[in-house]
Amino acid sequence: MRSHAYRSVVITGAGVVLPGADRPEAVPQGRPKDAGPVDTVQLLRGIGGYRGLRYKDRATQLAYCATEFALTDSGLLADGTLTVPAESVGVLASSNTGNLDTVVRVVDTLRSGTTDDLSPMDLPRVSCNVVASSVAIRHGLRGPNLMICNGSTSGADTVRWAATMLRTGRLRRALIIGVEPDTEPTRTLADGAAPLDGAVALVVEDASAAAARGARVRARIGGHARGAGIADCLAALAELEPREPAAWHVPGPAAPDGVLPGVPRYDLTSAWGPSSGALGVLQCVAAVGAFDGGATGAVYTTAGDDARDATAGLVLTPAG
Repeated sequence: MRSHAYRSVVITGAGVVLPGADRPEAVPQGRPKDAGPVDTVQLLRGIGGYRGLRYKDRATQLAYCATEFALTDSGLLADGTLTVPAESVGVLASSNTGNLDTVVRVVDTLRSGTTDDLSPMDLPRVSCNVVASSVAIRHGLRGPNLMICNGSTSGADTVRWAATMLRTGRLRRALIIGVEPDTEPTRTLADGAAPLDGAVALVVEDASAAAARGARVRARIGGHARGAGIADCLAALAELEPREPAAWHVPGPAAPDGVLPGVPRYDLTSAWGPSSGALGVLQCVAAVGAFDGGATGAVYTTAGDDARDATAGLVLTPAG
């Protein structure tokens, strides 16, 4: 079991691109029954960024939209122009199936033909880092660039790495992305279940950097914990934040009963479908929405599989 406390990491922006939801406070409500897929083309045309979109995979398209909203929400982007030095902003993205459709298509083409049959548009998209690198190129962000694809804890671990880079002085601010697309290969991995098919994004900053530019603080990241299972993870989170949490975002419907009795639970996997690498970031965005609505007290987020993997969690607290 291990944990890390963060004393000066704050959230200053959030972006939501989900079916039927476009703001943090709508995330806990889940996908409306009549909500269709997100039209990324229409969204990007509305914000003046459609050029080259048709050559991008769906995960990158979704990430483009969410990051545009998060950067604008935080004040880092104004009229399409970055308001801070480009090298001060890093990009960290989490997705386990982001470009899987492209990889499968390339492999199928090679299995039935030769390299001459491959599309030159597909080859640059085979890299697992395509989401993080494409977003950085689009906005000219020249800080550290990282893509994390390590299973169910990926989203929470991505927030941890961003906070660690801030704490150690590698960055002044970071753009965090969680995205999973609804594609045929993704549904195969999810045993036919409809996955998230959306993206969320956060802007996190060193508190002094946020104060220097007069940014509105939406929430604080108190710390990160990782344990062999939910019990270990929650014990580590309790060491970081001894007061009982006001809410707990569970890793899924199988979260054990009798744990944190009386604390309201939120299961975003049931609300949105299998969220894989996006879950940890999605949970943080939902917490930001709760704080925006006046919620008080700490929020625990947890992601992972007790039976097969570790459990990772975060403590978030209101801005005050």
